[in-house]
Amino acid sequence: QVQLVESGGGVVQPGGSLRLSCVASGTIRSLYAGAWYRQATGKQRELVAIISNSGTTNYLDSVKGRFTISRDNAKNTVYLQMNSLKPEDTAVYYCNVLNGLRLVGSWGQGTQVTVSS
Repeated sequence: QVQLVESGGGVVQPGGSLRLSCVASGTIRSLYAGAWYRQATGKQRELVAIISNSGTTNYLDSVKGRFTISRDNAKNTVYLQMNSLKPEDTAVYYCNVLNGLRLVGSWGQGTQVTVSS
């Protein structure tokens, strides 16, 4: 199993930026995709961004142009650069690892992102 530790969240004003980090440990294969999810209060967990082993990325429509997912395999780390943050981005952000369509990482504690004026 893959263990995941998220960090980098915090409180930021609208229009601000944060960079989230996800460090993975355990049985990690470079063919796995890395992904960021978020869950706001009262809402379902949703996939925010995903990056394949080849570097192909996909994003939730509402974050396109504002968020950038990247990975550093040497550091077993996936990042999420979040710019132009909006109040509706407020959520707990989680990372995970996928082998095809299957989640293979254990859900961590996540990191809270709060966007408020």
